[in-house]
Amino acid sequence: MTLAMSWDEWARQDGMALAARVRSGELTAAELARQAAEAIAKVDPALSGVVEVFADAVEDPAKAGANLAGPFAGLPFLMKDLGPTMAGRLQEQGSLFMRGNRPAADTHLTAKMRKAGLNLMGRTTTPEFGVCSSAENPAVYVTRNPWNTDYTTCGSSAGSAAMVAAGVVPIAHATDGGGSIRIPAGVNGNIGLKVSRGVFSIAPHLSDLSGLVSIQGCQSRSVRDTAAFVDHCRGGAPGEFMPYWTTPEPYVELIKRDPGKLRIALSHQWGDYRATPHIASELARVGKFLEGLGHHVGYALPDVDYRAAFAAQTTCYISNFAIVINNLLASRKLERPPAELIEPINIRIWEAGRDTSFAERAAMQAVFNTTSRAFGAFFEDWDIILTPITALPTPKIGTTEYLTISDNPDVLDWFENLWRNFAFTPLANLCGVPAISLPLATNEHGLPLGIQAIGKQADDGLLLQLAAQIERAIEGKWNGGTTPAVHVTKA
Repeated sequence: MTLAMSWDEWARQDGMALAARVRSGELTAAELARQAAEAIAKVDPALSGVVEVFADAVEDPAKAGANLAGPFAGLPFLMKDLGPTMAGRLQEQGSLFMRGNRPAADTHLTAKMRKAGLNLMGRTTTPEFGVCSSAENPAVYVTRNPWNTDYTTCGSSAGSAAMVAAGVVPIAHATDGGGSIRIPAGVNGNIGLKVSRGVFSIAPHLSDLSGLVSIQGCQSRSVRDTAAFVDHCRGGAPGEFMPYWTTPEPYVELIKRDPGKLRIALSHQWGDYRATPHIASELARVGKFLEGLGHHVGYALPDVDYRAAFAAQTTCYISNFAIVINNLLASRKLERPPAELIEPINIRIWEAGRDTSFAERAAMQAVFNTTSRAFGAFFEDWDIILTPITALPTPKIGTTEYLTISDNPDVLDWFENLWRNFAFTPLANLCGVPAISLPLATNEHGLPLGIQAIGKQADDGLLLQLAAQIERAIEGKWNGGTTPAVHVTKA
């Protein structure tokens, strides 16, 4: 197949640059789609990050639903196989149990993506129901890190992270219930923003606070692609449980200006969970870099009962996922999860959470409230909290203690394993505040390590401004200007 451009040229441009070339008539959306499909064919055998490519969306993006007059002008876009549904397309959620599941309608956010001009041309991998830290079940697929395929991509936005990092597409869909945008962005060298609560709608799915710990979004390689995605896909559907807010100025304009001098608090220990010395030193190094940009940097953290906060977060996950599984069982008139089709930890989560009482949920929500208030009070004195994305190095493929195929009989102990590594991301979900992972560091194994900036509610724009300031300061060379071992530009 004759491609529209070289692989170096393809990987060098962000999504907005490619869209501009379509609008100018230099390229067509179909040419971009064919190049993205060839990119998948080139790298995915080594990574296993794509579940399906939609041939009709490659052949004719407009006929498949992309609004070519939208700001993204038919840009190829991969959808995580979880969350927003696409009319008539399979959505199997990383589960043998969901094989053949074909939703009949687009969700609200899917329609917003299409209107923005994104060409939804395929599905990417995710762990079963998005529950664990890696898309790694040999009976379904094993998604590998493009920097070193002996290591995981983490998750749950596993395939999207791998495809963006490997240069397949400049931007892809992701979701985040406790770090599932930011963690894989961090270990794959991408930009990953979890927006504030009240930005992206999940209509017609759960609209109360039990559903809104989970946030929609994207992973990208440029700040302006992420800013444009938020600008054009945000907003609530009619009848939302809570208000959806907007900004007086589009983020793509806001990020052209540096923020003022910021008060940035570094933290590498939250309660019982502490980063390794190497990772803590990487955080300190980035702090020095930010001081060089004119910001005030010190060590501080919110006055939170972290043990209670993580216990409440665990209750939230167990009870939420138990209801998800219960609803799936009810739709098929089953009394319990079939062991041959649903992974062991997810069955144990269902067993532990199916009888959660209202009193237990009320106690959980009370801790959510006090934790959120404590973060709010902290942000009266500080603008941003800066942490590593993970406390420990990226796990190798086959590290089952983090996976839902684990044989751990104790669900609470299984979650405790997760918190030891991924403690720095989930409380932003609990509080509904924005957080972004930026590819600014490396871990002990030389793999990417994201540095996370957390802001107060509705300060998403400030995080993007800081990210754009950093991007300009490093001349756009995230990850030190290096690319993964598995990449479209490499043999």
